[in-house]
Amino acid sequence: MNPILLFDYAGVAVFAATGALAASRKELDIIGFVFLAAVTGIGGGTFRDLILGVPVFWVENADYILVCGTVAAVVFFTAHRLESRWKLILWLDAVGLAAYCVFGAYKGLAVTGSPLVAVVTGMLTATFGGILRDMVAGEPSVLLRPEIYVSAALAGACAFTALSIAGLPLMAAAIAAFCAAFIVRGGALRYGWAFRPYKARPGRRPEDIP
Repeated sequence: MNPILLFDYAGVAVFAATGALAASRKELDIIGFVFLAAVTGIGGGTFRDLILGVPVFWVENADYILVCGTVAAVVFFTAHRLESRWKLILWLDAVGLAAYCVFGAYKGLAVTGSPLVAVVTGMLTATFGGILRDMVAGEPSVLLRPEIYVSAALAGACAFTALSIAGLPLMAAAIAAFCAAFIVRGGALRYGWAFRPYKARPGRRPEDIP
């Protein structure tokens, strides 16, 4: 197995866990757990493959569905032991984001050869599953939280793409990019790192317009 696929499986498994944890917060049954785990685990990768025009990864390899189902079952029987499921969702989401932005960038670069496309597919792969999870579960969207989120995926995707083009060995580039994305997102969660938000200003009055 290509070692880079470890990032793909890790991204699916960790995002599936966050989906199952969201299901536990909503007190769903086991089918609800599996559904949310699958939507979150494979959502970003599905969107990526559709954009790239390649066979959808879980259709070619059903093991990814088994990973989502297994993770959902484990969370179903263990979630009650966790003190703060929302906090765990955020930190697992950070791990999944870091892993998936790396693999998304790798696949975009491998399919198209375009660094720009690689960065975009890295960001989309890393963020779309979490966005779907929050929409389906009715949770506050991670995308709308004040601290850095998409920018962490951008950092990881850019790091992997740049290091790969520079000739760094594949796994070395992947590990470095994973660390970059996780440090940015982890720092945002721990220390509240955020960019300056847009502040609305009152519009000009008609008489002020020349």
